[in-house]
Amino acid sequence: MAAASQDDAVVWPEDAIEVGRIVDAWGLQGGIKVVPFSSDPQALFSSRRWFLRPPEAKLPGRDTGVVPSLLHITQARTQGDVIVANVRDLADRTAAEALRGCRVFVPRASFPSTQPDEYYWHDLIGLAVVNREGEALGTVAGLLDTGAHSVLRVAPAASDAVSDDGERLIPFVAAYVDGVDLTERLITVDWGLDY
Repeated sequence: MAAASQDDAVVWPEDAIEVGRIVDAWGLQGGIKVVPFSSDPQALFSSRRWFLRPPEAKLPGRDTGVVPSLLHITQARTQGDVIVANVRDLADRTAAEALRGCRVFVPRASFPSTQPDEYYWHDLIGLAVVNREGEALGTVAGLLDTGAHSVLRVAPAASDAVSDDGERLIPFVAAYVDGVDLTERLITVDWGLDY
């Protein structure tokens, strides 16, 4: 594993986003398997510096030793449903196995650029949602992937009570979404208060 002196010098990026989790060792020379949180894990490929946090809960049979804050990735590729990566800082399979369950983060700044009208889910969460009349519908609490398209989960504004669970589901498609302004942190939709 990386030496403690290296970890002391690691500066955690302010824009770090969790993009996957280490599930196992790969090979005999310190490789790891990572389950990405995205069906298109380009963020993992675009950065050679992966930042780590320990698992939220202790895994059975796993010693909660020191987890390095940073891994230097020399190579990463897709293998089935996982990403396999070679890591400069891991000497052998035992060192890689010790990272099982660790959470993997990369800086948002290292994500690949998006095309016009293309957005990372992370960038949409927290944006205010208003309809064409300027009425506040709430803020984006998350998104759902239905296979056909994504759906905005909009938590109601404080003065609004829509349903028992208080959440609106708005398809994130051009028929309902008029515009997204990341600078203003605003999404405008064709959606009534009574929907």
